[in-house]
Amino acid sequence: MNIQEIIAKKRDKKELTKEEIVYFVTNYTNGIIPDYQAAALTMAIYINGMNEEETTNLTLAMAHSGDILDLSGFGTVVDKHSTGGIGDKATLILAPIIASLGIPVAKMSGRGLGYTGGTIDKLESISGYQTNITIEEFRKNVGNIGISLMGQTLNLAPADKKLYALRDTIAATESIPLISSSIMSKKIAAGANKIVLDVTCGSGAFMKSLSQAIQLAETMKKIGELAKKETVCIITSMEEPLGESVGNSLEVIEAVQALRGKMAADVQEVVLTLGAYMIKLAGKGDNIEENKQKMLTQIQKGEAFQKLKELIQIQGGDISCIENLELLPKAKYVMPVLATEKGYVKTLDAKSVGEVSMYLGAGRMKKEDCIDPAVGIILKKKIGDYVREGEVLAYIHANSEEKGKEAINQLLNCYEIIEERIEKKSGILKVI
Repeated sequence: MNIQEIIAKKRDKKELTKEEIVYFVTNYTNGIIPDYQAAALTMAIYINGMNEEETTNLTLAMAHSGDILDLSGFGTVVDKHSTGGIGDKATLILAPIIASLGIPVAKMSGRGLGYTGGTIDKLESISGYQTNITIEEFRKNVGNIGISLMGQTLNLAPADKKLYALRDTIAATESIPLISSSIMSKKIAAGANKIVLDVTCGSGAFMKSLSQAIQLAETMKKIGELAKKETVCIITSMEEPLGESVGNSLEVIEAVQALRGKMAADVQEVVLTLGAYMIKLAGKGDNIEENKQKMLTQIQKGEAFQKLKELIQIQGGDISCIENLELLPKAKYVMPVLATEKGYVKTLDAKSVGEVSMYLGAGRMKKEDCIDPAVGIILKKKIGDYVREGEVLAYIHANSEEKGKEAINQLLNCYEIIEERIEKKSGILKVI
């Protein structure tokens, strides 16, 4: 068996055996197969796809490429994962709420991929916060305060960590077998008993259509069943960014404000729905509407925000940054984007907004790029809002005046404004 034969087989649209998939994953992880050959096979998979059996075998091979965490000592651990989006700060808000209800949260998150943001990049905009902790520290934190959020370590699904970065650099992100195996391998390796998946759908998501999103959700649900992990998939809209902020420290600010009781309506709908199903899977309440109310109560009582402070402190972060948001990284220039016409916002292209944010420095063009935590966009008008000519649509946060001015022009092109009234739609499209 050799990698050239495996590449050629998938290039020619043939099914890979379990042994061939394990051979590739094992030898790419240990460095025997170089990036250029892994890239060739990844692109062949991207173009020609994988069937259900191949996808499951890829998932399990990646999950078992390193350690499998045993979190059984914590009882029922429910993990939440998003397939990615623009302005998606749901984990930053949701995890502390769930942990404050006594449900353990032991979560491994990723970095930004292309124009989509990553929870780890956002957390690292908090001074001192350690995302690269040991498994022992991870378990200890969950045991002590009921929550830990960390990046992928070298020992948990290391194959996925390498492939995840590689996919980003070769434009092979939008693939159901590659996305589902990436997500589910991390979930299996991370040791959660049950999983709630936020499958984003629309312009700013990897799945552009509802039918694609349903296909991805059903694929991951089947993988979950095979791995004996009860899985619920909630398909959410990503036609426009979630909430008001796009960027790293900007999204931390919005998350903190949400936990203090000021949450945008679209963020609240998504966070409460995901959380209500997490509570249900944890066996802490079958009534979804009652579960949502429990979460709102935790915010009102200040317990969810207190849990965020405990998390930041236990992982080395400076909690004064979230007690006084002015201490978080700030951009040198804040520039208004002014409407050139009046009417209702019909569309706000999420992908394009993500690309503007990436252009400013909030995302990565290639895996070696450094993130600028301070830059990004604050959206003041979204789909369904009425806009007057000359009114502020958004604010650009930039560290280069030249880039800031260019970003204004780019962001204006993300908006479509028409005379007819536009109704705001629900962000929850389907529960599987």
